[in-house]
Amino acid sequence: MAEAFAGVWILMESNNFDDYMKAIGVGFATRQMANLTKPTTTIEVDGCKITIKTQSTFKSTEICFQLGVEFEETTADDRRVKSIVTLDGGKLVHVQKWDGKETSLVRELKDGKLILTLTMGSVVCTRTYQKAG
Repeated sequence: MAEAFAGVWILMESNNFDDYMKAIGVGFATRQMANLTKPTTTIEVDGCKITIKTQSTFKSTEICFQLGVEFEETTADDRRVKSIVTLDGGKLVHVQKWDGKETSLVRELKDGKLILTLTMGSVVCTRTYQKAG
């Protein structure tokens, strides 16, 4: 099922990203830079291993993981978090935990687009990606 997410995805629309970054503790200067970028996300599925690469002019990150197996991640804003990604009802659910806090990044496919929903407490951000090519 995770294979459906494989491909290169380009950010088309972003709602409430600045408020989400504030909620997770990202500083002003970093938020300014991050708000200007249009990242490309590449998702590769190789058996039970999934790789998600996010590339932008500001910062690039890459994570490799297996569904349901906790791993350590350094986020684009340099938080060191413990992450776990599961497949739940056709959605890739990525939970990050650090310093007693928790945020979720949920990826789902709708009408050929990849919808990323970021949630921190009561703050919700949605970012819509379109497949390249």
